[in-house]
Amino acid sequence: MVRDTLVVRVKRPKGEDGYRTFSVRLREPIVSQMDEIAKEAGRSRNELIGLFLEYALEHYKLERGDGDA
Repeated sequence: MVRDTLVVRVKRPKGEDGYRTFSVRLREPIVSQMDEIAKEAGRSRNELIGLFLEYALEHYKLERGDGDA
């Protein structure tokens, strides 16, 4: 009789997948607009936030005020 083996792989502990979870407060109009875009694009709000943040980090410019040296 041949016996098959059930292989159970060890799951990485939460937080070791390269992602972090945290809370953010946004004004209602921004959330509503993001929900509309998410629905239209077939993506989750979380995916959009990640895409928007990646874009912003790659395209931001830091400007210092007159009082900063």
